[in-house]
Order: sequence, then structure tokens, then C-alpha cells
Amino acid sequence: MKPLVQILPVLFLTLLPCLQAFYLPGSFMHTYSKGEAIFAKVNSLTSIETELPYSYYSLPYCTPKEGIKKSAENLGELLMGDQIDNSPYRLRVNFNESVYVCTTAPLTQEQATLMKQRTRQMYQVNMILDNLPVMRYAEQNGAMIQWTGFPVGFYPFDSLDDYIINHLKFKVLVHEYEGTGDVIVSSEEGLGVVETDSKKSGYQIVGFEVTPCSIRRDPKAVENLKMYDSVDRVNCPMELEKSQVIKEGERITFTYDVEFEMSEIRWPSRWDAYLKMDGAKVHWFSIMNSMMVVFFLAGIVFIIFLRTVRRDLTRYEELDKEAQSQMNEELSGWKLIVGDVFREPACPRLLCVMVSNGVQITGMAVVTIFFSALGLLSPASRGMLLTGMIILYLFLGITAGYVGVRLWRTIKGTSDGWKSLSWSIACFFSGVVFVILTALNMILWKNKSTGALPVSLFFTLLALWFGISVPLTLLGGLYGTRANHIEYPVRTNQIPREIPPRSYPSWFLVLGAGTLPFGTLFIELFFILSSLWLGRFYYVFGFLLIVFLLLVIVCGEVSVVLTYMHLCVEDWRWWWKAFFASGSVALYVFLYSINYLVFDLRSLSGPVSAMLYLGYSLIMAFAIMLSTGAIGFLLSFYFVHYLFSSVKID
Repeated sequence: MKPLVQILPVLFLTLLPCLQAFYLPGSFMHTYSKGEAIFAKVNSLTSIETELPYSYYSLPYCTPKEGIKKSAENLGELLMGDQIDNSPYRLRVNFNESVYVCTTAPLTQEQATLMKQRTRQMYQVNMILDNLPVMRYAEQNGAMIQWTGFPVGFYPFDSLDDYIINHLKFKVLVHEYEGTGDVIVSSEEGLGVVETDSKKSGYQIVGFEVTPCSIRRDPKAVENLKMYDSVDRVNCPMELEKSQVIKEGERITFTYDVEFEMSEIRWPSRWDAYLKMDGAKVHWFSIMNSMMVVFFLAGIVFIIFLRTVRRDLTRYEELDKEAQSQMNEELSGWKLIVGDVFREPACPRLLCVMVSNGVQITGMAVVTIFFSALGLLSPASRGMLLTGMIILYLFLGITAGYVGVRLWRTIKGTSDGWKSLSWSIACFFSGVVFVILTALNMILWKNKSTGALPVSLFFTLLALWFGISVPLTLLGGLYGTRANHIEYPVRTNQIPREIPPRSYPSWFLVLGAGTLPFGTLFIELFFILSSLWLGRFYYVFGFLLIVFLLLVIVCGEVSVVLTYMHLCVEDWRWWWKAFFASGSVALYVFLYSINYLVFDLRSLSGPVSAMLYLGYSLIMAFAIMLSTGAIGFLLSFYFVHYLFSSVKID
């Protein structure tokens, strides 16, 4: 068994350079028969300018015959502001047609104003067919750019009018499938039905594209048409006179064309078009460059550090007791604070709470990124990434309680007050996030956005919090009281030693230390922010896993080196400085988020959008501070314990 345990880490490190992100593209392979009707679904209207999602039917669009029905949504989708509804857009497999949907009643002044406002704010319509988002291609600066969704309307620069997108030209890519045995045939609700046939053929949807158009139609010419009646196929007009203007009293006719095209793309590869990244080479070289520079610098610092500490320890241990006593009187440095190095820090309860919450967040991040890199959290499963993170955080409360209470016992020497400490651990980070989200939710409620959490979801989150997280944290705290507390290798003096004055505040060095960990992640941070706020897919979790492991190593090294520097100048108040030496990277993350808002997210407008952005950025920076701070503190604590346990003290 031991050889196997020794081989596994080596095997993992050997395969690490080959690590790539892949995905499992859904639970079932949906197969449709020829002529089978599929209905597209619609998600919330979104805009990179306001970041306030709204319901699709908040605008006067055509509604389905059977009425509006909401699709079942998971916790992550609700938190992300998704609202998936059915739509009247019916597509029959391998059947090309031009279809009439409906003609609206004359637009009221309020409806026309709202449509113009949504058009000016660059709102996008997000459609879904067989769990694939609709994609459109647009030429920009001579290059073909792909987007998910299509705009509500457009407004030419040389015109004061706004025009509505009321005609959609769909192109559906299908792959012909022939199989034997059991075949899963899907309905439009996505329910899989197993059918057994000696040879069952069907069609799989592997692409969903749209070309949006604005076409002005005479309402009298279509007044006798019913939904799904055929209309003449038309081309998208280039002249504004033939486009449908948005103004009070106008009746808008909605139509669409469907064209099915055979494709060689296989069903497992249908998400590749969505997940491919522009500038992949730049991304690769930037990541590799950051890794090489950070490893090089960290390696040099670590080698020098090891040589220095080992030399001091060897020299100290070679002396006899009398010589050691004389050496203590003559020399300065970390050897003089033996009786103070483990003195109780300021605000020990808060330190235990923050370290334990950091361990909980780090564990959640490691497991989430690892399973995402393995492809177990597919983009086809909307909201599952966020749902998985929340569930992991809740169940890792037992780890947070154990770490926090055991650290409390180590500092205090007793288990008294472990219950209140466990409650503080369970409520600290969750409570801060809950307060910020509540404040942001008030803003979303006021703006009637679908991003606002319903009251029922608040009660659900509270039930998960106090029904799972709090009990597990208390259970972890109970285990922490029964575990052996960490014995200090030296005794603490009753009277604290005076700390020599310094020419500059030590906190300057602590805050500056966060620049090195920030250098390892700022490139990935750019891609993550772009995916969050510009509606792009982020699915390079293989890169993210490597960067995260690199971040952990650098945080530990930076915190240990700064702790050693403080000990060398006889500063025994290292506890909080070890935490913030690596945790200060959160300050640079938040400043970079502000920089991204000002220079890269120029389309974002209005104080409401800026408040939402800064609120979510604050939550992200706070979580990063707790995570990196806990990593740095625990490694520094282990280092200090090892350092002073290596010195022979009477």
C-alpha cells in the first residue's frame, strides 16, 4: 500500500502539464425525428451596459398559445437572474419554412418608450433551443465576431428613430444519427424517453444561429393570418424605410424563417463553438510567462531563506548552554523573542473566525475548480457551477468549525467559549455576503429587474444557512474541542518584550507583499471579469487550476518570508501580519476591478450599474482576502512552530 501512496503524487505531477479542461455536454443525447416540433425558449433580456436583467415578456412580444410558462430553475440560475420561459417560436426538424407569429396591438406611449429605452441600452434577447444558446455572427473591423443572443433593436447614428428586431432568420445545424439498441428521444421539455429499436435514426441539434432583421409589414396584409401560417420568405432590408420603426401607435408584425442544415459536428462537440477563446495563443503565453517569472523569483527567495535559517539553527545548536546564554545577550534577531513569539495576538477570536472562514472558502474553490477542470460542471447545466459552490461551502462548515475551535484552543489553552466561536464562524462571511446581497437586491427590486431575488429564495437561503451550515459548523467545533491542541515548543514570558522602533511602519511591507501573489492571477482575473460582465463563456478551468495552485504556493512563501523578516527585527506580533501579508492581494484585486470598470467596461453606465459591479467585486475581494490570508497564516504558523521547536531551550 505504501508504494502506491508514494507513486500517486508522482503520477499526478507527471500528468499535470497535460491537464486540459473538457466537459460532459449534458445528461442525455437528444435525438429528434423528422418533422418533430421543438419550441425555443427565452431567457432574461440582458445588457452589458446596465447589468440589470429583465423578463423577456416585459416588452410587448408575442406570447405562446398556451400562455407563458416558466421552466424549472435551480438555485444558481435564480441567483444569476435567469428567468427561462417558453416562447411561440416553433421549429419542425428538417422542415424549412417561413412563419407568421403575431401582430401586436398599437403600441402605447409607455410601451414605445420602454422599447426605445431597451434598444438604447443595448439589451439582448437570449433564446435557447435544445439547451443551446442562439448565436449570431457580426462583422466588426473586418473580423467576424460571434455573440450569443441578438439585440432588441438598433438605432442608426444618422437617424433619430429606433427600430425593432421583428424578423428572425434561424439556421439550425443538425447531425444525422443512426444507432442500434436503446436510443434516447427527447421532447421539447427536455425529458428523455428510452426507445428500443433494431436501428433507430434521428437528428441531433448541434448548432443554433440567427440573423436578426427589422422588416416593416402592412398590418392589413397579415390581419387574416393565424399563428404558424406561412408567409413569403424575405431578405433583410438594407434601407431604413423598409425597417420597422418604434413609435406610439405602430403595430409590429413578428415573423421568422427556419433553415435546417446538415452538419458533420457531432453532438458531444456542439459546445466547442461557444467555448473557443479568441487570442488563445496570447492567453497561453501570458499564463506561462507569469508562471515562469513567479517560480523563478519565489525559488530564489526560498533558496536564500532556507540557507539563512539553516545556518542560524546550525550555529545556535553547536554552542553549549553557557555560550547560548552569552550569544543571546550579544546577538539580536528572532532568537531573542523566544519568550514572546507565541504570545496571544490582538483580537484572537476574530483571527480564528477569519482563518476558519478562509479554510472553508479555499476548500470550496479547490473542489469546484478541480471538478470543473474534469468537465463535471458543464456549461449546458446552467447555474450548476454556482449551485455546486454554495452546496460545497455549506458542507465545508464542519471543516471551518474544526479549524477555528482548534486554533482557539491553541491560543487560549482552553475550550471555553467554543460554541459562541462556532456561531461566529458560521455567521461571519455568510452574514457579510448576505448584508451586501440584500442591499444590492433592494436596488434590483426598485428597478423591477429579474435579477432581484424573490422573497421565497431568501427564506430558502436562510434555511440552508441555519439548517446545514450552522449545525455542521457546531459539529466541527465539537470535534475541535476533542482534538489535541497544538503544544507550543517554548514557554511565554509573563512580561512582554519591548519591540525596537523601526524607521518605517511594518504594515507598508505587509501591504506591498500582496503584489507578488497578484502577479500570478491578474491575467486570469481579466478573463474571469470579462466572462462575468461581458456575457462571455469562461471554461478554461485547466488554466485556472494551475494558476490557483501557483497562487497557493506564492501566498505561503510570501507570508513565511515576511514573518521571518519580522522575527529578525524582534517583532513578535506576527500573527495578523502573516495573515495580511498574503491576504493583502485582495486589495489589489479590488483596485484592479475598479480599473477594469473604468477602462475596460466603458459600456457600463449609470450609478445603479456601478453600485452592482462594485458590490459584487467587494464580495469577491473579501473572499479572496480570507482564502489567501488563511493560507499564508497557517503556513507561517507551521513555520514558526517548526523554527522554535528546532532550538534547544531550557
